[in-house]
Amino acid sequence: MKLLNIQRIFWILTSLLLVSGAFVCAFGQDGGSGYSFGDSADKNAACLSCHGNAQKVAATSLIDTRQFTHTTHAQIGCASCHGVNPKHPDGIKTPRANCGECHLEVNQEYAGSIHASKTDCAGCHNPHKVKTLTEISGPEMNRMCSGCHEAFEMVSKHGLWLPQADLHIRMLPCITCHTGSKSYFINMYIVRGKDGSRFGKPEVAGYDELKGIASGGSILSLIDSNGDKYVSLTELRNFNTNPDHKQLRLQGMMTPETVTHKFEILDSRRNCTFCHASGPAAMQTSFIALPESDGTFTRVAVEKGAVLDALYGTPDFYMMGSTKNETLNYLGLAIICGGLVLPVGHGSIRFLTRKNRKGKEHQS
Repeated sequence: MKLLNIQRIFWILTSLLLVSGAFVCAFGQDGGSGYSFGDSADKNAACLSCHGNAQKVAATSLIDTRQFTHTTHAQIGCASCHGVNPKHPDGIKTPRANCGECHLEVNQEYAGSIHASKTDCAGCHNPHKVKTLTEISGPEMNRMCSGCHEAFEMVSKHGLWLPQADLHIRMLPCITCHTGSKSYFINMYIVRGKDGSRFGKPEVAGYDELKGIASGGSILSLIDSNGDKYVSLTELRNFNTNPDHKQLRLQGMMTPETVTHKFEILDSRRNCTFCHASGPAAMQTSFIALPESDGTFTRVAVEKGAVLDALYGTPDFYMMGSTKNETLNYLGLAIICGGLVLPVGHGSIRFLTRKNRKGKEHQS
């Protein structure tokens, strides 16, 4: 009898524990926010029903849901960064998140940089659009910087010591020279001129535009003709010489694989050989960066040596020192020497025959 009672008590306690566990799982540990912590789509739905609708919130509070759902922040949920009051939005604003709570190491590094006193993380990064370094284009990286650093002013300042400053600034992400990043590679983007021509000021072609040119098919198919998701030098040349793509071209940018947040002025970047040297791994490693519908970019590997294939590889990539060719070197030297033969030869003959001409030049 006693054993039966003990068993009965055991099953009652077990049932209570199971019910309690189910209750906790159903409502989540949301600190009274009123939002369920199910999957990311569910836990963000209440917020995005307003903040993803331009008719319900101001432009400053509007979130591009297509871009946001791709981010890590979307996966952890709005309430993880914002303490959402149950009475929101009745005049009650949600607090801003402290990025340092999750990104402690980056926050400490940034605190020691020259930018720390100028702006916080949100001054450069939109937390609702954040991407990894491989998913963002070089021009977009520079647009972050241009929010404070006006392009014309930067060209003028760099032009005091840097030849072709406008070209360098256009062809390099600022972080390539102004962070201690390592492991560089060449990212190539499909660009077109802003004026619609092939040779106008370049602008990265967007997803919708390229999708239309590909007739709704894969954008990669414009270059990767055999569909193996690997771009060979032959396929690169065919794209660059294809008359159907005459308004498009490729633009290469030297980009770091990883980035630091200690922005600084590095003397080593003032040395031309940092970029313009023959043979570094960065000159051999290339990718095609293709736009996706969510605003990110996907990299596709390109056969090694594309940048060194100067004629058709990357026609708008500024890396003269890295495209050395022994035959062209000798040909260039022969042209220079040939050009010097006449003035040097003529000057030498006049010098050697100066005594014979002495007194005769004025007789006539």
